[in-house]
Amino acid sequence: MNDVNTFLAHAIQLERDAARRFEDLSHSMQTAGNREVEALFRRLGEFSRLHLQTALARGGFRSLPEISPAEFQWPDGVTPEAAGWQGVDAGLDVHGALQVALEGERSGHAYYEAIAHTSDDPEVATMALSFAEEEAQHVSELERWVARFSP
Repeated sequence: MNDVNTFLAHAIQLERDAARRFEDLSHSMQTAGNREVEALFRRLGEFSRLHLQTALARGGFRSLPEISPAEFQWPDGVTPEAAGWQGVDAGLDVHGALQVALEGERSGHAYYEAIAHTSDDPEVATMALSFAEEEAQHVSELERWVARFSP
């Protein structure tokens, strides 16, 4: 990806999806009665909304392209943060929910990393690396939680 505006349009969509996913996971944990993991997902959702605000602010003075769902350039046809989402339902256990969250964050991290290392545009590469670093922090935190709740 070699266009800042296109990158930001993708980052905005990715972070919107991440925030929604964490909201759904927090509701699932509320149903499961695990307030601690529910709070984790709420906090991670807040971080996703902050990342979204950062992307929106960076794009605020730009003319971002309107991209239809079919035109987005996602590795598997869906936003990386939505990876593994089909397995989420109200009956999801704590370990399963943490695994879904971890898979999504790893996919988001890999997506941003790939752009950072392949873009010919230095501004895109720098932005992508910044987003990748934020995702890496979420991956590390979720790995600790998964280890804690492993069966």
